[in-house]
Amino acid sequence: MKRDRDEAHPARELTFCDDAVLGYDRSRTAFEPGEPLLLDDAYRLAHLPLVAPRHPGVIATLPGRFYDMGRHPSVFSLVLPIDDAALRASPAFIAMEAELKAAPFAAKIAWDILPKRAGRLHATICGSLGTDVSPSIDPAARTVLGDIGPLTVELRGLFSGNINRGRLYLRAYPEQRDGQNVFHAIQSALGRQQTDLYVVGLYNLTDDLSPAEAAALAGIVERWWHRPLLRFEARDLWLLGARDDLVLDAEIIETLSLDAGRQRTSP
Repeated sequence: MKRDRDEAHPARELTFCDDAVLGYDRSRTAFEPGEPLLLDDAYRLAHLPLVAPRHPGVIATLPGRFYDMGRHPSVFSLVLPIDDAALRASPAFIAMEAELKAAPFAAKIAWDILPKRAGRLHATICGSLGTDVSPSIDPAARTVLGDIGPLTVELRGLFSGNINRGRLYLRAYPEQRDGQNVFHAIQSALGRQQTDLYVVGLYNLTDDLSPAEAAALAGIVERWWHRPLLRFEARDLWLLGARDDLVLDAEIIETLSLDAGRQRTSP
């Protein structure tokens, strides 16, 4: 997906992938009337120990899984950075978060971890590129990324999935070029399988939700499903190493440019 560098070429019309080609509808929580929202085992193993370590539902370890109270060896992924300051300057995001703060389950959100994660907000594009040792991104892949060029992404919210019930996300919708999902071009450049979910983990619950609280969350999810929160142009990706799924203890190993092609062709 080499971007057009001919400045005389008319500007292309910006379009985004939608729910018909992405997996958000398929993967969302099925809220049932009159039923509670129970934290699932995946969440109780990987997330709950980090936000409510004394909760009786915490799964400290599990045979065959490398989690120990939510911690694990470093896992490296290629991710799309999200600017926390830009997000919090968005009137739509402010309004959505105000609904969460006024919701009957607001006290069950781990608000204290938000500032700890503000500098590492992201949507994963290529997950698990390596464990323990940072992977090497080969020159050919870097060239392809540079030729893709800056891309536009729209964040929408709110999302609760059918895995990791207890974590609340924003949804990233990448732009389409020539009918192709631009994130797929990035995944192909690294030889990775194409995916259709790109979520930004933001909020974490510290306990199960009662039926009334679950209904309130379902209402917020539904009201904000189609509403854009932030549109931005991404010029870089991060190679991120993390020792927990909330990236509380994470390191940006490298910043990879999506605009290297312009640098190579500039005088």
